[in-house]
Amino acid sequence: MTALREGGQRTGSLARWLGVLTLLVVVAISYIDRVNVSVLITDSDFTQHFGIEGNRAVQGALMTLFLVGYGIAAMLITPWYEAVFGVRRGLIVSLLCWALFTLVSPYAGGAVLLLTLRFLLGASEGPLFSLKTMYVKDQFAEGTWGKPNAVSSMGVSIGTAVGIPVITFAVVQFGWHGSFLLLAALNLVVGLPLVAAFIRVSRRRTGVRQPAVQRFTAALRTPKLGWILLIEVATLGYLWGSTSWLPSYLLQARHFSLAQMSALSALPFVVSLASGFLGGYVIDRVSPRRVPIVLVIGSVGTALCATTVMFAESRWLAASMLILANGFWGLQGPAIPTLVQQYAPPGTVGSAYGVINGIGNLVSALLPMLMGVAIALGGNQGFAAGYGLLAATQVLTLLGAVALLRGRGPHTSAEHPPADQPAVLKPQPGQTA
Repeated sequence: MTALREGGQRTGSLARWLGVLTLLVVVAISYIDRVNVSVLITDSDFTQHFGIEGNRAVQGALMTLFLVGYGIAAMLITPWYEAVFGVRRGLIVSLLCWALFTLVSPYAGGAVLLLTLRFLLGASEGPLFSLKTMYVKDQFAEGTWGKPNAVSSMGVSIGTAVGIPVITFAVVQFGWHGSFLLLAALNLVVGLPLVAAFIRVSRRRTGVRQPAVQRFTAALRTPKLGWILLIEVATLGYLWGSTSWLPSYLLQARHFSLAQMSALSALPFVVSLASGFLGGYVIDRVSPRRVPIVLVIGSVGTALCATTVMFAESRWLAASMLILANGFWGLQGPAIPTLVQQYAPPGTVGSAYGVINGIGNLVSALLPMLMGVAIALGGNQGFAAGYGLLAATQVLTLLGAVALLRGRGPHTSAEHPPADQPAVLKPQPGQTA
C-alpha cells in the first residue's frame, strides 16, 4: 500500500516506516527529558542548589508541574497544531521549544523558576502523541494501525530505559548541569534532522478547512470518550508514578548500589519494548471490537506484580516483579491510540487524542506528588504505600476495558479521511464547497 504525499506524490512502505522510526526516536528523546529529574532528585548537589533537599513533595512536583503543562497543551494547543501546522511542522516547533527550555533550566535561580521551566517544557511536549497518532492513521490503512502504533510508542520504553542510565552517567561525569545540556543537544542534533528528513505527511486539500475550535468540540463528541479517558488516566498514572520514584525506591528502600540501580531502572522498560510490540501484533489480528482484551490482560498482570512488590521481603524478588509489571504494562501501550483512531470523528484524530492525552496527563500528574506524600507519611512502609497506589491505577484500567468490551464496538469504514487532512464542513446556505 502507498499513501499520497503533499504535491500528489506517493509515499512507499519504506518511507512510511522511516517516519514511524523517526517518531520512535523523537518520543524516546522526550522521555529522556522527562526522567531527567527522577535521577537528579537523588543527587544532593542538585537538590541543595535548588533548596529542595529532603522535600519529597516538591521533588514530586517537578514531575507533576511538567505533566500539568503537558496536559493543558495537549488538550488546548493540539487542535491548533492539527488545523494549522500538521505533523511535520508541529514536530519541528516542538523540538525547538524542548531544546530551549532544557538549555536554560540549569541556570534557573531557584526552585520556583525551575518548576516554571518544567511546566513550560511539559507544555511544549504536549502535542507530541497527538501528532504521532495523526501520522499513523494518515499513513497506514485501517486494520494495520497496531504495529506502527506499537513501534512508535516504543520510544516511551526506550527513552525511559536509556534515559536513567544516560542521565546517571552524565551526572557522574559532567555534573547535574551537564545532563540538561546533553538533552538540549539531543533535540537539536538528533531529533530535528530526523524529522526534517523523514516525516512526510499526506495532505489532500479538499473543501473547507475545519477551524481549531470546531475540531476541539467535535473531539469532545468522540464515542466512548469517557472510558478511553479513564484508561489513559490509569495508564499514565502508573507510568509517571513508577518512573518518578523508581530510582529512589531502588536506592533508598531496597539499598541497591548506584550501578545496580542504573541497570535495574532500565530493565523494566526494556521488557516493555517486546511486550508493546506483542500488543500491537495482537491488535492487528483481532477484530476492532476485541482490542480492549489487550488492556484486560495487561492491567491484571500489572496489578498483581505491583501488589507483590509491596509485600516482597527479598529485594531481588521485588526488582523482578517490577520488571514483569512493566512487561504487562507495555502490552497495553498500542491499544489507546488504536482506540482513538477507531472512535474519533473524521478529521479530528489529533484533537481527540489531545483531549484524552491532555486530561489524562492533568489527572495522572497528581500521582507522583501523591506517592511522595504517601512515602513521606508511611515511614518504613512508605514505598509500599506508594506502590499500592500504582496497583490501584490498574483496577481503573480493567474497569474501562471491560466497559468497552461490553458496549457497542467502533464503526469500521473506509470513509474516514487521513488524520492530517482537515475534515470538510458542510457548506452553509449560499456557500460553495
